Amino acid sequence: MKALVTGVAGFIGSTLAERLVRDGADVIGIDCFTDYYPRDVKERNLAALRSKRGFRFVEARIQDVNLAELLSDRTHVFHLAAQAGVRKSWGKDFAIYTVNNIEATQTLLEAACGMAALERFVYSSSSSVYGDLVAMPMREDAVPQPVSPYGVSKLAAEQLCYLYFANYGVPTVSLRYFTVYGPRQRPDMGFHKFLRATILGQPITVFGDGDQTRDFTFVSDAVSANVAAATRGIPGRVYNIGGGSRVSVNEVLAMIARVAGRKPQITVDPVQKGDMRHTYADTSRARADLGYVPTVGLEQGLAAEHQWLTGIL
Repeated sequence: MKALVTGVAGFIGSTLAERLVRDGADVIGIDCFTDYYPRDVKERNLAALRSKRGFRFVEARIQDVNLAELLSDRTHVFHLAAQAGVRKSWGKDFAIYTVNNIEATQTLLEAACGMAALERFVYSSSSSVYGDLVAMPMREDAVPQPVSPYGVSKLAAEQLCYLYFANYGVPTVSLRYFTVYGPRQRPDMGFHKFLRATILGQPITVFGDGDQTRDFTFVSDAVSANVAAATRGIPGRVYNIGGGSRVSVNEVLAMIARVAGRKPQITVDPVQKGDMRHTYADTSRARADLGYVPTVGLEQGLAAEHQWLTGIL
């Protein structure tokens, strides 16, 4: 495999790139270090990769690099680069999402047209595309109605992947992640904030009543889904990638208390605009096509993230 990994300095991207290099792939990673969270966090994610044989790093925006040259011998593209965050995607900041999530994806897909060596283009989508009106568990054939600008941008990019498959034969496969967590999780994400606050004895802010539920996916399971999609994913298809752990925020807080050995201090704020009430993945399609079966349970995964955070704080 000769892979291009976009967003390689991020949480999932760096973990995936390490797995690919370990499996013997030749990997080019690209990242432009957007300022959504501090550069030093991303540099720490890249630290081990930079010294690996079989890995080359390019610091650039997708729109600014010579993609014809970069893609000329690549057999696989793993497109994880995106502006993250539901709550930041409103108002004037939406322009950042259109540039980094939609325009960057279209630019990359356009460059992928006619690349004879390309076997798969694996796009990282999101459960945020579904919205609140979809039956549980969420199936890929449900009509998506995102309730945040971020979700709109991820769905738009996903649709771009499909149209480049349908019209130009680019072998795109889209993975809809359900709340990925684990070591290297972004500092703005719930588990990172909850665990960090508990370790430091600081209060945790919960938005709403805490009865909202999520399907949580450990990062190694998300990475395994990418690896499987690279060979077994059916071009043009979308797959839900969930962890099989649909629990409420209140249940998560109880697990964190057990993992950390101390009870979190909780403050309650109003529900945030764009936050989905529930998510739960039907992963039967991924199981059938990709052989995808999540292997890390939620409390086990929380313990791993707690251990990682304890080591860097």
